[in-house]
Amino acid sequence: MLRKTLNNVQSPCVRNCCLNEQDICLGCFRSLEEIKQWGLATNQEKQTIVSQANSRKMEHEMKSKPY
Repeated sequence: MLRKTLNNVQSPCVRNCCLNEQDICLGCFRSLEEIKQWGLATNQEKQTIVSQANSRKMEHEMKSKPY
């Protein structure tokens, strides 16, 4: 979910940090590099990071679904 406040993209961090073997946080689904870049990223870059994180989250949820 993309959240904005006064044209600033808020961090998707949910304070549930746990990196998997690919260095993806299982709380917000950002990569370690994306997390480190967040503070210096432009709003457009942040929107891209959030979009990629959302895609990773959906992929993770699809793989985790029992059939």
